[in-house]
Amino acid sequence: MSLNKVYVSIVHRKVYIYPDESPWEYEVNANREIIPVFEKLFNQLSSAETSNFWRAHIPIRYYHLDEENDEYDTKLKKLYALIHEFSNEESRSLIEKLPYFNESRRVFVE
Repeated sequence: MSLNKVYVSIVHRKVYIYPDESPWEYEVNANREIIPVFEKLFNQLSSAETSNFWRAHIPIRYYHLDEENDEYDTKLKKLYALIHEFSNEESRSLIEKLPYFNESRRVFVE
């Protein structure tokens, strides 16, 4: 399988084919089958974010005791683990400095 260079923006939740399309954070070398995985994770993040928005309006529910927050965190960790797997050395070293990097690798493998 041939690897394609794509550019991932977590902020904008997009995968770009060309580096000058829009600002991006990570350069990734992946085959075409991996790109839909990024898009699916971005969609799941958006869905979890919407759930968190509605949960925030319930005053008796604590932030640290809800599954919506855990779901969002898990999806974000999976996204960083996926980027780490297919990225260049510079991106890998940046991701490895994240405080939850080792935990995110466990989540992605499970």
